[in-house]
Amino acid sequence: MYFPYFRGRQYELLALKELASQDLISKSVIPVVEPIKVIPALKNSLLMFQRKNLPLALILNPAVGDLVDEYETIWDASSTLLHNLRKSSVFSAIIMNESSEDAMDWARGKGIKSSETLVILNSEKYLENYESLFNDSINLALPKYTLCPYDRYIRRKVKKNTVLFEDKFNKQDRNADYPEEEEFSRDHIDYEEDGYIGFGDYSIIGEEYVESGFAPYAVAIHIVYFAEDDSLRIKHFVSDTNSDISNVAGKFYEAVEKLHEWYTSEHQERQLTTGLKVLLDHYKNKTYPGLPTLKKLSIMHHLELMGRYLDGRLGK
Repeated sequence: MYFPYFRGRQYELLALKELASQDLISKSVIPVVEPIKVIPALKNSLLMFQRKNLPLALILNPAVGDLVDEYETIWDASSTLLHNLRKSSVFSAIIMNESSEDAMDWARGKGIKSSETLVILNSEKYLENYESLFNDSINLALPKYTLCPYDRYIRRKVKKNTVLFEDKFNKQDRNADYPEEEEFSRDHIDYEEDGYIGFGDYSIIGEEYVESGFAPYAVAIHIVYFAEDDSLRIKHFVSDTNSDISNVAGKFYEAVEKLHEWYTSEHQERQLTTGLKVLLDHYKNKTYPGLPTLKKLSIMHHLELMGRYLDGRLGK
């Protein structure tokens, strides 16, 4: 199982909704959404996942954004889904931090069970809190899944239902600084051998949370692909005229032209997804979708491709 983590930005939620509505996301791909604000795209994506009976975990105690400690607001936005978890593929999630005990107590008061909850345990600092909330030796049910980094101390303490969860995106301060290509991940190959039941990451966005965007000097298109050994690599297609912030559409076309050249010259048909096809169509039609849509399409490509791999439909 693959657990991609998103902060609930509009373009991320639209990516999830479109994947679900077009039956492009596998049930082996379980998105985790940390809502940063209540927007229509949040409820619409949750409803689409429920309608398609696809799993999605919604964090009840976000650590960033406008909804920190706003349990009731999140509950109201998703109550039609979370009031009766047994009838919904959307389930709750908790981040282990200073608010986790209050959040879990609040959730239990709403009838949400520990055994139906996903937990993000990013630091051994919160292991004691985790053990006080989830401990089968004292009849406190263990979480449905626990997402944690590759940490020996955590592994000794948390042994069941663990998911390897790490940031695989090597984020640069400037788009112009990305290399042409680098390794992205081998976790999908090694996770079971390492004793995990799944793996997760922050897709092609990265863990860092930035409140607002800014006009870039360079445009970068981030596309993951499977190498011959099935390791996941990432190509960074970066524009060339990067001395100022003007002509973003022209910069996009420089970057997408490089994507087109890679796809056609290296015969990468194995990697073709709906998101990638739309990007290639923008090159063909000389159209510019806007930067948020560019990110949406790159996310869609990543999740569809990973689902194909997990379902054994990738081919060689």
